[in-house]
Amino acid sequence: MTTEATNNGKFTISQFIDSMGVSKFTISIFFLVGLAMCFDGYDYMIISYTNTQIMQTFFGPEGNDALKGALSSYSTIGIVVGSFFAGPLSDNFGRKKVLTIGVFMYGLLTVPCIFAQDYYVFAAFRVIAGLFLGVCTPIVTTMFTEFTPTKQRSFFITFGMAWMIVGWVLSALVGNAFVGAHIAFLEEHGLHEGWRICYFIGAFPVIFAIIFGYFTPESAHWASVHGKMDIAVKTLERIQKRAGKEVPYEIKAENIIIPPVAGKANPIEVWKGKYLKTTIALVVIYFAGNFSIYGVNAWLPSLMLEATGGAVTASYMLAMAQNAASVIANCTTGFVSEAMGRKRNLTFGYALSVVACLIVSQVVTLPAETSFWPYLIAFVFMGFALNYAITAAQPMMSESYPTEFRNSGVATIVALGKSAGIFSPIILGGLKAAGWAFSPLIALLAVPMAFGFAACFLLPKGAKGMNIDDIAEDAAAN
Repeated sequence: MTTEATNNGKFTISQFIDSMGVSKFTISIFFLVGLAMCFDGYDYMIISYTNTQIMQTFFGPEGNDALKGALSSYSTIGIVVGSFFAGPLSDNFGRKKVLTIGVFMYGLLTVPCIFAQDYYVFAAFRVIAGLFLGVCTPIVTTMFTEFTPTKQRSFFITFGMAWMIVGWVLSALVGNAFVGAHIAFLEEHGLHEGWRICYFIGAFPVIFAIIFGYFTPESAHWASVHGKMDIAVKTLERIQKRAGKEVPYEIKAENIIIPPVAGKANPIEVWKGKYLKTTIALVVIYFAGNFSIYGVNAWLPSLMLEATGGAVTASYMLAMAQNAASVIANCTTGFVSEAMGRKRNLTFGYALSVVACLIVSQVVTLPAETSFWPYLIAFVFMGFALNYAITAAQPMMSESYPTEFRNSGVATIVALGKSAGIFSPIILGGLKAAGWAFSPLIALLAVPMAFGFAACFLLPKGAKGMNIDDIAEDAAAN
């Protein structure tokens, strides 16, 4: 298709985006779309830093350990359901529109959590807000795929996921600053708990959604395959204007070469034909990664408190160091994916994670009060390995499906994969309540990662070096 695109002034959207290179537009998309992911990460992780205080607010000083573990899963329930709907909705109505509505609504529905006077009211709104939060990961991955140049696509997809970890770090900073603090405004309204301000900050996406909707264009790839050529042209004109570069052809609808349509915008398509094995493998891989990451994050603050002898500030800083390593992992895996290839990089990541979980399971047997630095090094390594592995799956997810049902494919994998986040905190919490020590609990996390490692061998080699239109042609030809 690239050769054809050079003749008679015609061009593909991929050729246009590649000709712009990494430009001011690319960077603006990186920040706009990435910040949506940052709020996603903040919303998920803030519960881990406030759940103890929330339980004390609703159940007294003793709290309620049985319901505390479930508290980490409520938002995830909504996220899983929301992710399923995000795919077909964005494949039919557009990436920008659905993501903008999702960001606005999950911010708005966080407001009742600030003023909740009852555990079950708080839990209900966590679930409802999670429905809209669920649109973020699949659409963000797809937008990075469709807006970035082919040669840098894997880097931007994986580096873009680092925004979620930035949200995790932000949640630790906010939790450290406000949990246990006395906020005059809240106390004037009879609310004496500092954790509520954490959810006030979590409502900021209401404002950000307006900014996002104004400055972010619709995907030209999506618009063209749906026959909305006026939208595709406007998007390309915005890209060129923001990039400040010239192209050797006129940006007109009749000059855009539209790739062949490979299928309907239907999530069922990802379970058919050549996509079946890939979808199954990616679901197993993503489920395994999420089981381990959600399990670690749900109980990380508790373990860090133990490791620091109950020093809240030190424990949060320890968790922040682990999350900072995760950001580095997200950046690194993108570069390696471009050099090594998608499948090899993913396989390496899951093998590394198995080793990391086993090492950490031995480190936590050391006396906590005298082992701060071994704990720090071990958890930084595990945070790096787990996030390196699961982020390595992102390019493979979005590149495995054509534009017509790309986000349905990504959303299906994300929804089924993130369902692990419902079960992992509950299962690990139940085992901990049954008397399991942290060492066997962390060793247990190596098991799903080993299954993920095995599933990597079912994957195709990946779409390294192929642009979006080449992927579409390949899909239509098979």
